[in-house]
Amino acid sequence: MTSSIKTAVLFAMLTTLFVIVGGLIGGQAGMIIALGFAIIMNFFSYFFSDSIVLKIYKARELQRSDAPGLHEIVEELARNAGIPKPKICIIPDPSPNAFATGRNPQKAVVAVTQGILQILNTNELRGVIAHEIGHIAHRDILIQSCAAVLGSAITSLANMLYYTSLFGGRNSENSSPISGLGAVVMMILAPLAATLIQMAISRSREYMADEAGASFCSDPQALASALNKLNNYSKQIPMRANPATENMFIVSPLHSGGMQALFSTHPPIEERIKRLMQMAR
Repeated sequence: MTSSIKTAVLFAMLTTLFVIVGGLIGGQAGMIIALGFAIIMNFFSYFFSDSIVLKIYKARELQRSDAPGLHEIVEELARNAGIPKPKICIIPDPSPNAFATGRNPQKAVVAVTQGILQILNTNELRGVIAHEIGHIAHRDILIQSCAAVLGSAITSLANMLYYTSLFGGRNSENSSPISGLGAVVMMILAPLAATLIQMAISRSREYMADEAGASFCSDPQALASALNKLNNYSKQIPMRANPATENMFIVSPLHSGGMQALFSTHPPIEERIKRLMQMAR
């Protein structure tokens, strides 16, 4: 429950930040417009984010005749989680990874790459599928999709704020023009704050999905082993992934060191494995 409350608070902060930046651009009217856009974008992401991301990765649906063993695994784990069996899609990519999408358990899809089917044994694959089933059961996809849309919009609004300041924009009807320096600072800080909030939301949900997945498959050690393999292999076989969808994958498809690693949407693999092994003991 604590993680759920934390996610709700962080999501409220993200929406508030979006409205504040809108207010800096257009005062009270700008705040109202920004709030309206936030509602529209969340509505759009709710209904269309799943089909968009599947098209991005050229995923195709797998019928039972194509992969009967995989269908049996998904069916069993969905039954353990108490949700309808999601559709299964295959992504034509040699990099091992997986994600779930869909606005609710009735419209859910589990997508796996060709690479993941080649490197994991049956128990490890069950662990990965159980993790994704955990995301579906917790309705994480909706939360993360809306967070991604709002985060991107905040970046766009911050850029608009900068250009507005160049032409003498005002942050309210009776206030002085927004200073160029202030706009530059906001252009940097607003997207940074949005990224940190998105990161906190995503990391919290990943830990919850690991815990739920370990419970659904009754084998925390298998999921831990799978995470270790996926982390190592995905570094050797990089995936051409859209950064906006990084948070959807079980392990980050983007591997970068230095400061960028600090802003990854995924918690450290070592910490995830440690928690899973504690569950196994």
